[in-house]
This record gives sequence, structure tokens and C-alpha cells, in this order.
Amino acid sequence: MIVVGGEALIDLVPVAQPPGALLPRPGGGPYNTALALGRLGARAAFCSRVSADGFGESLLAGLRAAGVDLSLVQRGPEPTTLAVPSLAPDGSAAYEFYVEGTADRLFTLPEALPAGTRALALGTCSLALEPGASAYEALLRRESGRGLLTLLDPNIRPALIADPAAYRARFLGWLPYVSVLKLSEEDARWLGGRVSDWLAAGPAAVVLTRGAQGLVVRTREGDEYTAAARPVRVADTIGAGDTVNAALLHRLSGSAGPAGGPVDWPGVLAYAAHAAALTCTRAGAEPPYAAELSG
Repeated sequence: MIVVGGEALIDLVPVAQPPGALLPRPGGGPYNTALALGRLGARAAFCSRVSADGFGESLLAGLRAAGVDLSLVQRGPEPTTLAVPSLAPDGSAAYEFYVEGTADRLFTLPEALPAGTRALALGTCSLALEPGASAYEALLRRESGRGLLTLLDPNIRPALIADPAAYRARFLGWLPYVSVLKLSEEDARWLGGRVSDWLAAGPAAVVLTRGAQGLVVRTREGDEYTAAARPVRVADTIGAGDTVNAALLHRLSGSAGPAGGPVDWPGVLAYAAHAAALTCTRAGAEPPYAAELSG
């Protein structure tokens, strides 16, 4: 079992017609990661607090359809978080968020994760917004202490971070509890640190996504591997990084893991690049199914 913790929200995605129209689509980095894991055939569970409103019901319906376990989902009467992405000509997205008083911010620490849980993934808004951020941080520390493979994707959203210096310091405090740090080059620049320093703080591997330049991983042992991006016609990049998370978790959790034995990093990265490329060919966060990567 792979548990993904964090927010589920609605992306209001711009569409060409009628002009100015916004199409509601399921989203949130952790939600997309859990959805992608289910579609890839992994045994996955989503750990969050989801609104009881219509948007919340639609979010859970999408996870059910992908076979994701919802036993860790908390419910609340507060509204669903909304995100409004603006798309650049290359398909990349920037976001505005509507998060005040929303359900996912009120997540509380669960007593235990399901038996057989092998990995935990956290990131994005859920680690930037209190009071839920402290609960997710406590979950990371507890489960890392139990020996789980942990993946952190900070997926920085500057508009949600009121005190960048405090967030950067808190990020460094998470690293001793992280097995794999995955982040974009943009995230790395915003955080302002060096990969070598992050590796020295705890993670066994740091994976950087570089858009059209593909993926690179550096390991604690000093190894470096790359995978080229697959050339595709890009609809947008929404959910591509989340699909990378899922692909990494799917492959790593089935092995000894990056800290417990040898990893076929070229194969893992190539699989993640393929999955992310397929996501980019579709509008919104629509990760691929396992059968689409079998060829």
C-alpha cells in the first residue's frame, strides 16, 4: 500500500470557448498523485480531509474509479479549495488559490495507516497551510520513524506562503525524514538550496524535473542519472509532476527502495518520463493507465 497525504481541490481550467469560461477539473498535487497511482495499477490510499459538497463528492468519485482506498479520508462541511490556473503558451501553469475556510486545511493526524503500508507521499498546499500542515508534518515524522519509504514533493505555490524564510527553514527540518525528495527546477530555485546539502540532510535521492529537458536524479552515494523527456504535443503540463511522483513511488515501493538496496534509476526515470509525457498530451490532470505504458 502507498499512502498519499494532502489536499484535493478543484482546478478551474480556462477553455477556449466560450471566451473566459472555466471548466472545473479535479486537482491538487496529492490528489493527482493518488489518482495516477491507482491508474498505474498500484495499491494506493488517499489520506486527506475532503468537503461534503458537490465538488468533494466528485473528487472522491474519481479516486474510487481509479481503485484508490478512501478509508483514511476525513469529511467536513466546509467548502472545497479552488485553484485557478493560468496557462502560458508552452502549456505551463501558474495558480491562484481560494483556500480560506476550506475543508482540507482542517486535516487531523490519523491514528494509524493501514497494515501493509510501504510508502508515504506528501507535499504541495497541504504542507504550507495550517493547521493541517502540522498534522501532515507529524505524519511524516511518525511514519519515517516506522521505516516507511517517504517521498516529499514541495511543489511550491508562492501565493500560499506568507513567510518564505520560515517555510524554507521548515523544509530543511523535514529532510531527515524524507527518503526521496522530488522537486522541479523552479522549486529548487525558490528554495535556494543545493542538492548536495539536501542529500547530506537525509534523503537517499533527489529527483529534479526539468520540463522539456527531462529528469535527473542524484543519490547520496554521488551517482547521477538522467532521462530525456518524450517529445509530445503538449496540451498543458497540469499534473505532470504529480504523475512523476506516482511513477517513482510505484517503481520504488516495489523494490528495496532507494535507501535499502540498488535501484535501477535509469529504468525508473524513463518510466516516469513516459508517464508524465502522456499526461501532458491531455488537458487538465489526466494521468495515464498502466496499459498505456506497456508498449
